Amino acid sequence: MTLIKLLVEGGKMSPGPAVAQQLGPMGINMGEVISNVNEKTKEFAGVTVPVHLNVDPKTKEVKIKVLSPPTSELIKKELGISKASGARLKQRVGNFAIEQVISVAKAKHDSMLSNDFLASVKSVVGTCQALGVLIENKESKEVMTEILEGKYDSQINSQKTKVEDEKRKDLDAYFSEIAEKQEAVHKAEEAEKAAEEEKKAAAADKPEEAKTEEKK
Repeated sequence: MTLIKLLVEGGKMSPGPAVAQQLGPMGINMGEVISNVNEKTKEFAGVTVPVHLNVDPKTKEVKIKVLSPPTSELIKKELGISKASGARLKQRVGNFAIEQVISVAKAKHDSMLSNDFLASVKSVVGTCQALGVLIENKESKEVMTEILEGKYDSQINSQKTKVEDEKRKDLDAYFSEIAEKQEAVHKAEEAEKAAEEEKKAAAADKPEEAKTEEKK
């Protein structure tokens, strides 16, 4: 058996040289493999998913195993964003409900080393912090402390994943305010940067003006 490891976007695997070079020499029907992979990963649309192909060169049989997507990919899908914050300490990209943390933890739990579901929840919270995601209108560190204090025991023990409409509305409204403030700060920084560049350009032109005056 030959193991081929891939990373594909859910439902959107396409022909590529890397796969062709590995499957081609074995006489495997690549079109059929791609179709089967897309069928098995379609529920992860918009998410990068690890896929293992176990190929038997003799029988041409291909067994497809879809692994759980990275926690960061599941969080981004839950938020409906394509990328996380490049400056997580000052740029927030979303506002999770604790129920969404639990939902991602459930999706990842089977692939995690720990049998303790609470440990899976805390792992997701840690990833939220790394991505710049607020939880319950708070920084992830604060929520982690609250989890340890038992504030969310009821939701975690029951593995509740449904976010009530009113709560979702409140979380979105809070994040909208955060996003507006971030945009204002970003625009101010861009304006300051542009002014600085203009100042440097003006300073660079002065020596040339001085030379011109000397020649006169």
